[in-house]
Amino acid sequence: MTNPIRVTIWNEGWHEKNEERIRAVYPQGIHAAIAEGLDDPRIEVQTATFFDPDLGLTDEVLASTDVLFWWGHVVHRDVPDELVNRIQARVLDGMGLVVLHSGHHSKIFQRLMGTSCNLSWREHEGGERERVWCLDPAHPVAEGCPEFIEIPRSEMYGEPFDIPQPDRLVFVSWVEGGEVFRSGCCYHRGRGRIFYFSPGHEAFPIYYQPEIRRVLTNAALWCAPLHESGVRLVNRHRPEPLSPIAAGPGA
Repeated sequence: MTNPIRVTIWNEGWHEKNEERIRAVYPQGIHAAIAEGLDDPRIEVQTATFFDPDLGLTDEVLASTDVLFWWGHVVHRDVPDELVNRIQARVLDGMGLVVLHSGHHSKIFQRLMGTSCNLSWREHEGGERERVWCLDPAHPVAEGCPEFIEIPRSEMYGEPFDIPQPDRLVFVSWVEGGEVFRSGCCYHRGRGRIFYFSPGHEAFPIYYQPEIRRVLTNAALWCAPLHESGVRLVNRHRPEPLSPIAAGPGA
């Protein structure tokens, strides 16, 4: 058997700690619901939160992580830049990154996208119906997914979404109020793969839906490093050519 894909699920955990209505939806935390949904023998899961020592993301944890999931909302600016630097370096070296819902405004996603990652949003009381359409059923992240995923109650995210053109756009959402949104986007940065997936507002039990769990499991498998090449992407001065260089005119 090959080595398992080591997934670390990071969730800020602020809402569950401070709001009873959110704790009622996710009594063990959003990270626990996501971890429970990654029920695949190829995946090994650990969790971390903002309230853990060192935010739960020490050098040792990051070094042993193949894919990092990131759910954040209200403490984005409190995540240390030094940690963001280390996560970025790991992604460029091959660690996968799955950014969820309001993690679009996380420092690490903005850093890797190079844009504001701003979007349109609306939090309607009781939520709005969201239909997540699968645009690319042949993509591994969409494996086993239906034509669309119906979410009974969700928060509206809508265009314009200030992100670079995705390498592959797997899902696009329509919401009850009429907006559309690029809700499932794939990117490559260095050796790392990144998947952004928007459904997952903290007030609604979205991470319990089997179809959503299937998408997240697929994302973990797709974002996993392809291989251990041992060749790091570094700035390398190569003074000696690999092949002889022909003398130019007038030599």
